[in-house]
Amino acid sequence: MKEDFPLLKKTIYLDSASTTQKPNQVMQAMQTYYEEYNANVHRGIYTLSEESTKLYENGRKAVARFINAPANKIVFTKGATESLSLVAHGLQLTEKDEVIVSIMEHHSNMVPWQQTKANVKYAPMKDGKLDMEALEKLITPATKVISVGHISNAIGVENPIKEIAQLAHSNNTLLVVDAAQSVGHQKVDVQELEADFVAFSAHKMFGPMGVGVLYGKIELLKPLVTGGGSILTVTTKGTTFMEGPHGFEAGTPNVAGVVGLTAAITYLEQLGMDNVANHIQEMTTYATSKVVDLPHIKLIGQGKGILSFTVDNVHSHDVTSILSEQGVCVRAGHHCAMPLMEVLGINDCVRASFHAYTTKDDIDALVKGLAQVKEVFA
Repeated sequence: MKEDFPLLKKTIYLDSASTTQKPNQVMQAMQTYYEEYNANVHRGIYTLSEESTKLYENGRKAVARFINAPANKIVFTKGATESLSLVAHGLQLTEKDEVIVSIMEHHSNMVPWQQTKANVKYAPMKDGKLDMEALEKLITPATKVISVGHISNAIGVENPIKEIAQLAHSNNTLLVVDAAQSVGHQKVDVQELEADFVAFSAHKMFGPMGVGVLYGKIELLKPLVTGGGSILTVTTKGTTFMEGPHGFEAGTPNVAGVVGLTAAITYLEQLGMDNVANHIQEMTTYATSKVVDLPHIKLIGQGKGILSFTVDNVHSHDVTSILSEQGVCVRAGHHCAMPLMEVLGINDCVRASFHAYTTKDDIDALVKGLAQVKEVFA
């Protein structure tokens, strides 16, 4: 399938947890939109605007189908970060409220909660996973929200979302899930997850940057951004907002981006999400088997398309620099998870991450590059 991804013709890309590459089908869909359908949506009664609106709303239906959700519960945003911020601020939490997040969260699912008036508490890890007993003990009558990632972008741990949902709901608490690292990597059915809100990004599922999704009980939220496109009436005395997702989509939306996301969903559906998940796991297992026995490597996390590690006496930035010279793209640093790095007792690590287009040859090139790292710093 690599022939569908132009950039993969010239590089070995092992940073899909950061962003995925885009197939020709996605880029062509966006180009066709601008060439044949470009007009503002929801506002014109001429044919071109109506066609553009139909494509935009078809994107909402495609997302709803992909995650098994009602279309009127799907809000388009700029990305998972904005989706999570919309929930954090839209709930209008007070000083009397508490929010629990896991210590392994991406900053995008930690910082927005810290910016609210609520008291934020952190669920610890145990044996490399979320400590469910500790999580339960943190819940009090003041707990309004539990917010966790579905899959850790740094160490590949998958959290038991359905179990957490049951725990949350038995305590009259909302569950928010950052699914940026799962939607597009495996089949995600939001009805099965039983989460109240789910956030994810198009760019981590073969779609374009600048488009995100928020699914959930949007009727509980106050809009984060207001203005044209989200209102029913405006007078000098006040404003009446539209109900449903359009009340949260003020301004001119990224229509071409939604068209690209729709094409990405079609591409993933044709591959089959079970096939995608199985291939990602196969590549993760293969990479782990190749790296685990290297004498100068210490594994930090492995699973769900993630392999993170450190190299003895070599900074992660130096590792990635040498790998880059070999044409291999991996990520270095704290991976927007600084509190997790502190828990793990490290400042940074190297992360290789995989998707449906990753091959064993790509991983072999990584292993060869790591040997070169050892030679350089021997």
